[in-house]
Amino acid sequence: MRTTPPANDEIDAWLAVLRAHGHLHRAEPGPDGAWTVWRTPSSSPHTLHHPVLALDYIADVLRDIRIQAGGAAR
Repeated sequence: MRTTPPANDEIDAWLAVLRAHGHLHRAEPGPDGAWTVWRTPSSSPHTLHHPVLALDYIADVLRDIRIQAGGAAR
């Protein structure tokens, strides 16, 4: 379990990797350290207003990837 909140650079890196591997359609930085992300071209955007919320969203995406790949969720 983390004891410190993630840095904005860490969130940017995670979003870039997910996007590069095709797990996110789009991710845009917003004002005041927020991000707006789209899972697919037709999905509704999700605005992540804090790095902790962004990391939770990333964890959900990773969990979905693991399940789709046939692995068990932890």
